[in-house]
Amino acid sequence: MEFGILKTVPARQKWTNEARDFTPWLANNISELNKALGLELEVENTEVAVGPYSADILAKDTGTGQYVVIENQLEKTNHDHLGKAITYASVLDASTIIWIATDFTEEHKKALDWLNDHTSDQISIFGVQVELWQIDNSNAALRFNIVSKPNQAVRQAARSKANDELSDNRKFQFEFWNKFKDKLAKTKKIPSLQTPRPQYWFDVSLGKSNIHISNTCNTDVNTVGVRVYIGNKIADTMLPFLESKKTEIETAIGQPLQWNPNPENRDKVIVLLNSTDFNNPKKVDESLDWLVENTIKFRETFSKLVTQIKL
Repeated sequence: MEFGILKTVPARQKWTNEARDFTPWLANNISELNKALGLELEVENTEVAVGPYSADILAKDTGTGQYVVIENQLEKTNHDHLGKAITYASVLDASTIIWIATDFTEEHKKALDWLNDHTSDQISIFGVQVELWQIDNSNAALRFNIVSKPNQAVRQAARSKANDELSDNRKFQFEFWNKFKDKLAKTKKIPSLQTPRPQYWFDVSLGKSNIHISNTCNTDVNTVGVRVYIGNKIADTMLPFLESKKTEIETAIGQPLQWNPNPENRDKVIVLLNSTDFNNPKKVDESLDWLVENTIKFRETFSKLVTQIKL
């Protein structure tokens, strides 16, 4: 058996110019970066003006609705690009920075790790090394290596410490959503899951801005729910479109849904509720399983539809 020779290909052999070649390519192939990071990013624009400079890519995390700044560097990392990335994020009010380079110095890896460990858990910073590999004279293969990302263990410890002063209901919701996330993650059906917080909702992306799944845990009335939450920016177009697919949707979900139960609200929802008893551990487990099952159904059903309509 003969083996080929595996070798690296210089990034500038494919993308000669960072601004003219790599940034447009990445904006059109953002799914490749999404797969590496486990995020669902939607590109808003490229070369976004920030004073006398410009951010390479401004994207939106469809799971959180927050802005993401992507800074590209087809060379070894330097202080200049790190400073620019932080400046762009502050001016554009981004919650996530993604710094892409072909080579990260140890100092810059440590800087990103330090920032992730010492900033709010609402701020995330990723260091991503872009590589091209080739076997003999084959086409080059792309690989994104994550060299730095938020340390979830450190953040979990900080959140647990902060939760000591929460009300009993908030503590219960925080524990409930942690269990829900663990169960949902084990199914491997949804690539990106948000960090649980002590609140009555837990959002799941549908892969498009201004619309997502918002699960609920209402301890006051002992119900859990799965909602499609439509922001007012697209509600006038998106809700009628989904209502036109009502039969198809309810057949896929397997039961009737509540359509726009609060018509006076500017944001619109499509709802499925389930009664439970949060004082009964067995009922809590059943409600978690119900949420996981129906979240997956909602995700599979609605994500296919929302990509069909142009807003």
